[in-house]
Amino acid sequence: MRTIVFDQFSVRPQLHEVPAPAAPDAGVVIDVEATGVCRSDHHAWAGHDSTITLPHVPGHELVGRVASVGAHVQEFHVGQRVTVPFVCGCGTCRWCVSGNAQVCPDQTQPGFTHFGSWADQVVIHNADANLVAVPDDLPAAAVVGLGCRFATAFHGLRVRARLAADETVAVFGCGGVGLSAIMIARALGAKVVAIDVSDAALESAREFGAARCVNARGLSPEGLSAEVVAQFAMTDPDGVAVTVDALGREDTIRAAIGALAPLGRHVQIGLLPAEPVVDLPRVIALELSVLGSHGMAAAEYPELVDLVVQGRLRPQDLVTNVIGLDEAPAAMEAMGSPAASAGMTIIDLAR
Repeated sequence: MRTIVFDQFSVRPQLHEVPAPAAPDAGVVIDVEATGVCRSDHHAWAGHDSTITLPHVPGHELVGRVASVGAHVQEFHVGQRVTVPFVCGCGTCRWCVSGNAQVCPDQTQPGFTHFGSWADQVVIHNADANLVAVPDDLPAAAVVGLGCRFATAFHGLRVRARLAADETVAVFGCGGVGLSAIMIARALGAKVVAIDVSDAALESAREFGAARCVNARGLSPEGLSAEVVAQFAMTDPDGVAVTVDALGREDTIRAAIGALAPLGRHVQIGLLPAEPVVDLPRVIALELSVLGSHGMAAAEYPELVDLVVQGRLRPQDLVTNVIGLDEAPAAMEAMGSPAASAGMTIIDLAR
C-alpha cells in the first residue's frame, strides 16, 4: 500500500510503498477514504511529541471502510463505513467502561502511537470500543474533521463546559479548532465572540457564526479581557459564561480567564509549550472552572454525528483544500508557514 513516511524529524516526508497491515485480534484494518491534515500532524513531524518513533506515518483524522477484522471483533463488519476518535481507549478499564476513553491510561492514537492514516490503510486497535459508524451518504469532508478538531471542540463545549443555548462564548484563536468551536457553539444555540490577530481569520469566524469579533493585535491580556466583556455588556449583562483557548498561549489564557463572569467555565484546548501562569486568585474568588478537553470518546459521538446529519453542523464548510496523497509532503511543510490557511485540508485517497 501507499504511505507517507518520515524517518527524520522536520525533513520532508516521502511517498513510499510498504506491505499492507494485518488486523490485530481486537482490531480492524480500514481502507482510508479521506484523511485530515492537522496541526497535530505537524507537531509530530517536527519532533514535538515524545511518543513518536521513527520511521513514522502521520494521520489521525479519517473516514473509510472496514477492510478486515480481527478474530475478537463483534460489533463491526467488513465494508462498514466508519470514523474513529484520535484517542482510542483499551475498552476495558474503568475510564473506558464509564464512557471516558479519551483519558484511558492505555490509549492508542493512530498517527502517534502507531502508523496513521496518511496511507491507503490504517490499523485501529480495540475496534468494538473505538469505531464510530457513519452514514454512507455523508460526504467525506463532513466526517474527516470529526476525528479530532470537531470532536475536541464538541467535547469541550458540550460535555466539559455543559454549554447551554443562549449562553455567551468567547473563542480565542480562529484556526481550525477555534472555527470548529464557533460552529459547534452556534449549533448548540450559544452567542459567540471570536478573538484573533488576523482580519482574515476573523472574517472566517464571522462567516461561521460569530456574532462579534475582536482583533487582539496590540492589546494586553487585561485590555483584551475588557474588550471581550464590552462586546456583551449591552445585550448580555450577566457576562461571558464560557471561554475557549484554541491557541495554547499564556497571554490568551490570561485574557480568557480575565473575561469570565462569576461561575464561568474556561475550556483549554490549545496545547502549550510550557506551564502557564494562571490567575488562581480570580479562579477562587469567582468560583471559575478551568477545564481540559483532550479528544472525545466514541461513546459521545452519536449526538455529534446527529448534528451533522441534521445539517445543523457542517464540518465540510471548513474544508478549503482537497489534495491527493502525493501532495501530502508539501502540505506538511506548508503547515509551518505563518500564512497557513485557517481552513481544513483533507487528503482524498482516490485522487
